[in-house]
Amino acid sequence: MKELEDRIRRDGEVKSTEILKVGSFLNHQIDVSLFNDMGAEWARLFASKHINKILTIEASGIAIAAIAAQHFGNIPVVYAKKNQSRTLDNSQYETQVYSFTKQKYYKVIVSTRYLTADDHVLLIDDFLANGNAMHGLIDLCKQAGAHVEGIGVAIEKYFEPGGRKLRSEGWDLQSLACVKSMNPQTGDVIFEENPTA
Repeated sequence: MKELEDRIRRDGEVKSTEILKVGSFLNHQIDVSLFNDMGAEWARLFASKHINKILTIEASGIAIAAIAAQHFGNIPVVYAKKNQSRTLDNSQYETQVYSFTKQKYYKVIVSTRYLTADDHVLLIDDFLANGNAMHGLIDLCKQAGAHVEGIGVAIEKYFEPGGRKLRSEGWDLQSLACVKSMNPQTGDVIFEENPTA
C-alpha cells in the first residue's frame, strides 16, 4: 500500500536495523484517515472471503481493527486481553505469546462468549516480526473452532521469519507494507514489493 509506505518513509524513525518507530501515526498517535484507508484496502484484499468477526490483540491492534471493521459491514471486533479482569468469567480461551517489543512471555485471553465455531475471523495487528502474536491468535481460534479466513498486518518486518512461516503454513497473509531492510544511519527504509513464502 503506497500510502502507508510513503508515510513510513516520511514519518517513521529508524532506530536500528530491527526497530522502526511509527508512534506518530500508527501505534501511539493515530492517523484515523490512514487507518480508514488501510481498512478499505484489507476489505478489497479479502473481498472473496466470508468474514463475520475481526480478532486482534491488546493494545495497538484495537484501533486499527475497529476502523477496519466498518469496511466489512461493521462486524464485531474482539481483542485478546493480556490480563485477567474481574469482569471476565471463568469460561475463556487462553494462550501464551512472546512479545518482541517487551521481550517477555504473557498470557492472552478471550471469553468463550465472543469467539465461537460459527465465526469466520480476520486477524489484524499493527506489526508482524516473528509471528508470535499471530500464532497466539490462531491458537485461540483453534480452541474456539473458529475459522481463520485471513491475516491482515499493517507493517511486516520481512527480514524477520514470521511472515514467511505464516505463508508457508498456508495462511492468507496480507501485509500493507513489508519492510525488507532499514538503515539507521541514513533513515532509509526499503520495501519488499512481492512478499512470498
